[in-house]
Formats: sequence, C-alpha cells, structure tokens
Amino acid sequence: MKRLLKGVAALGLMATLAAPAAHAQGSIKVGVGGGITIPTGSTSDGLKTGWNGTANLQFKPQGSPLGFQVDGMYQQLKVTDAVKALDPTADKSELWSGTGDVVFWFPVAGETKIRPYLLGGGGVYNIKAKTTTGASASETKFGINAGAGFDFDIQDKIGIFVEGRFHNVFISGSDAKFIPISAGIRFGV
Repeated sequence: MKRLLKGVAALGLMATLAAPAAHAQGSIKVGVGGGITIPTGSTSDGLKTGWNGTANLQFKPQGSPLGFQVDGMYQQLKVTDAVKALDPTADKSELWSGTGDVVFWFPVAGETKIRPYLLGGGGVYNIKAKTTTGASASETKFGINAGAGFDFDIQDKIGIFVEGRFHNVFISGSDAKFIPISAGIRFGV
C-alpha cells in the first residue's frame, strides 16, 4: 500500500515538474471527481455497488487526437448479505489504484463544447478486505481498464467530465471486475 502511494506521489511530482515544458507543446488538465462503482461477474457475488473518488492528470499534445491520463482512485464497496451470513465480521472492500491510460479524443469542430473520448491502459491495484474486528487482508496486483467518456467545456480552462470504465484486476482465483462511473471537474494549467 505504501509503495502504491509513493508511486502515485512520484508520478504526480514528475508530471508537475514536466508541466511547464509540456504546456508549450499541448494542454494539461488536472481533475477530481467521484461516483458509483458497480461490481461485475463473480465480484458481484461478494460485493455490493459502492462509491469512488478519483484524481487525474491529463496531457493532450497540440494537434493530436491521442493523449495520456494518469489516475489515482479510491473505491469502497460493502460485502453482500450472503458473505455477511458466512462471516459476520466481514464488512467492506477498499480498492486503491494508480493507472496510466492512453486517451483518444474523437475529432470535433473547434467550437464544439462536448468532446467524446475513449481511454484504456493498466496499473497497480491494492485490494483490502476490511472486517468489523479491525483485521484486514490486502494484496496488490496488476490490472487493466478500458472505457469511454465525455468532456464538457464550461469556460476556457474549466470543464466537466463524465466517464465509465471496466477494470479487471488479476488476482488468484477469479479476477476482480468492476465498473466505476464517475463525474467531476477538470482545470487547465
């Protein structure tokens, strides 16, 4: 867990230091948001729909439809009643993730305020099973994600985003699969 947080912090620091040079060659946006997380497949057998919070840093080179996005996300999902019946101390799962994604913005007219995009990539996920007794088990694994979203321009350097992504975390047994649907605000720097 500490390694994941250190990695995300180091990535953020590198992006901040590179921002002045990159800004001259494209646009940089910082975003924050949140929403719901829906477990899918066998993951939904043990976890209920929960919530998420996200922070991201986005870079789009000037004149290119391709860019990059780095995300940090926290998600919390309560266990289902079936799991609670088997283990009364089971409470919730917490997921921390740091991902790097390639973003493709669909070409639109310059005056268009709505910009659809696709994104996908991979990253590191820490999954922690919390109990009511305070004990918890956690593991850190690699995963992939892909999704789509919309950027809505409000002002020159302020916009709103809405996106949904499918995440697949490679864990032993059955992979953890979930779909966070998030909305938030992005600021150009």
